[in-house]
Amino acid sequence: MSRALPKYNKRRVTFIGGAAAVALSGTVIAGFALAGEGSKSDGTSARTLAGPGTITCPDVKSKLPAVPASAKAEVDRNLTLLNTQIQEANKRLVDTVGQGGPNFVQNAILGPLKDKRVSTVNRIATAIGRTAAKPQGLDSLAACTLNGAGTNAGGGAAGKPQAGGNTGNAGNTGNAGNAGNAGNAGNAGNAGNGGGAGTITCPDVKSKLPAVPASAKAEVDRNLTLLNTQIQEANKRLVDTVGQGGPNFVQNAILGPLKDKRVSTVNRIATAIGRTAAKPQGLDSLAACTLTK
Repeated sequence: MSRALPKYNKRRVTFIGGAAAVALSGTVIAGFALAGEGSKSDGTSARTLAGPGTITCPDVKSKLPAVPASAKAEVDRNLTLLNTQIQEANKRLVDTVGQGGPNFVQNAILGPLKDKRVSTVNRIATAIGRTAAKPQGLDSLAACTLNGAGTNAGGGAAGKPQAGGNTGNAGNTGNAGNAGNAGNAGNAGNAGNGGGAGTITCPDVKSKLPAVPASAKAEVDRNLTLLNTQIQEANKRLVDTVGQGGPNFVQNAILGPLKDKRVSTVNRIATAIGRTAAKPQGLDSLAACTLTK
């Protein structure tokens, strides 16, 4: 009995150990299965592998009338510029994945791109209009769209769609601790856009104009009023977006687009005067505005 008992116990211990090994193996296998399921079902991980999308814009060249030989060089130069602007916007789209709030792409990339394209197509129309009928309605080709957007990688929870298809930027979590843009150091670098939005000021255009011909007065006055409206809108936006975006938000999303709008407007003023008098030069230098506290 004394010899059989250890043998029985040994076999029992071996069986128990084997059962434990099987149980442990089952746990490990289950663990791997769960991990695999988690990897497949983790929407955030899957989404961060997607690209930021691509910006596409209406074709301008195909909508132009016959271009006079005298305007061809200037038109071609501005058509090339339109392509360059799209390339730069697509590069910025990639470089800024995960930045800003839900409207970042619209405010900081698509909006400024539209303003640049308005200025460029207006120069094309003006160049053609010097020696032929000026094409109308090219401004309608300025707006671009974001297609095939993935996500703002690092944009956080649940993949809630953003404007422009950039998903998952809920509260901007995961953006280097910039959760909900709280604690963004008073939007440091944003010209002190926390604790007071400041005021946008722009050079005065009216005082720099030559004598305005009577035939141009209505158009000039209308565009001078528009310049004031643009400043008012920019100042309102400055207040409405306090604390949003990164260190260059004000420059990229407010001052930059404002400058582009002002370039278009002062060019219209110069063109109106130039129809019956000497066209004023250098008004573009008055387009840039600044943020003052």
